[in-house]
Amino acid sequence: MHHQKIDQLIKALEEIEAPYEIDFHVPIKKSLIEGKGEGLLLEAYKELDGEGDFPLLNQLKVDIKIGKFLFVYDDANHFNRYRLKTLKAEVYSLFNYTWHQSYLRMCRTFERECLVSGSQERIWNGPPIASRCFGRSEEAPDLTGNGSSGWKLNAYNDLQYDLISRLQGFKLIRIPSYENLMIGGKLQRIDKLLLRPNAETLRVIGSWLLRKMD
Repeated sequence: MHHQKIDQLIKALEEIEAPYEIDFHVPIKKSLIEGKGEGLLLEAYKELDGEGDFPLLNQLKVDIKIGKFLFVYDDANHFNRYRLKTLKAEVYSLFNYTWHQSYLRMCRTFERECLVSGSQERIWNGPPIASRCFGRSEEAPDLTGNGSSGWKLNAYNDLQYDLISRLQGFKLIRIPSYENLMIGGKLQRIDKLLLRPNAETLRVIGSWLLRKMD
């Protein structure tokens, strides 16, 4: 489903003839993270009860790139108590992210929806590195005790994206599945609009994406 929605976002850009790149990879320059960047990541990692040395991604994979702007679509699995913790990290007081305040609100509001899809084993437990870093998960959907190591890893990786993209000269634009657009005189959620959009809806979405770069 995620890939289908990305495909629709790409069609929206094509509908308004906007230039773009897809499946863009940003190799991580570790020298830019040394010192202050490492401290910021370690602080957030420990806040999630991370154990041992904090892991570092080898690269950032983004859905869509336009110039120096990187677009990432976030589905329900990105909105929960652990992401809320990372969104309160020092990173967000040092750098300005236009979507930051709305993400804080959505993490507080939509955790129940995250539980619906995020209780699947592959998401709840995550890859093997999740339990090595954050310990063994409780039984899904039990968020008491150690909760979900997969969710914690996801939240930590989202923070890495936010920090590292900025340190390397990009501006990351997150598109939450819960964001609303005004179409046909009423507010409609982007995740619903991306299911079966007609050409006019695609044009509206394409223009909305470009406005995010202003």
